[in-house]
Amino acid sequence: MGLLECCARCLIGAPFASLVATGLCFFGVALFCGCGHEALTGTEQLIETYFSKNYQDYEFLIDVIHGFQYFIYGTAAFFFLYGALLLAEGFYTTGAVRQIFGDYRTTICGKGLSATVTGGPKGRGARGPQRAHSWQRVCHCLGKWLGHPDKFVGITYVLTIIWLLVFACSAVPVYIYFNTWTTCQSIGNPTKTSASIGTLCADARMYGVLPWNAFPGKVCGSNLLSICKTSEFQMTFHLFIAAFVGAAATLVSLVTFIIATTYNFAVLRLMGRGTKF
Repeated sequence: MGLLECCARCLIGAPFASLVATGLCFFGVALFCGCGHEALTGTEQLIETYFSKNYQDYEFLIDVIHGFQYFIYGTAAFFFLYGALLLAEGFYTTGAVRQIFGDYRTTICGKGLSATVTGGPKGRGARGPQRAHSWQRVCHCLGKWLGHPDKFVGITYVLTIIWLLVFACSAVPVYIYFNTWTTCQSIGNPTKTSASIGTLCADARMYGVLPWNAFPGKVCGSNLLSICKTSEFQMTFHLFIAAFVGAAATLVSLVTFIIATTYNFAVLRLMGRGTKF
């Protein structure tokens, strides 16, 4: 059997839920990391230009921003590797489940992927051990490594809880920029508010971005309106929104991974054909 034919037959057991979750995970992480990195850079420039002239006032903020950017680098690398690993686990367990229900035709690759979980043939015949196909050996070795879906469920569950916190944190800058944008809308339409334009301000100190002794620390009135009209502010605001959407997409992908992996693990466990879980 040729390699192309083997791969084509393996697609019969393709884990479509895991494929969708992997694509959504890669898309969400790329959106979160790319847009989040640029949005943090834009925030740093806005603070330096409009809210404080003293470097000591925002020195700690710069360190925090750089720390988050390093976190973004690590997040991108980790999710790329872990997403690929979860996809391989999806192929592995889905193939075993479909073989149990008769939906996955036994092929060289299929037997190799499911032999460890389903306890398939060990390659022994009337004349003793048979020589295994090289691709089957590779798939069998991979199956031994991926033969613990329960561990993937636990790790992904913990990762989902952690990412839920990241998702909540990504909403904070969106909230701050949205409040600032709303204030600018009130300044631009004075008839819609009873407050004086000069009293409408965006105070970075109020959100903990700058210390209370930072000067000026806030921008009010027409000066704030001019900031909101700049391309830097508009771009940073939309980048934070995109990063928030990316975090949400990643969270959905992790939940999808949990559902798919839990289902496969439960079927293998209930059918009594799993490895020692």
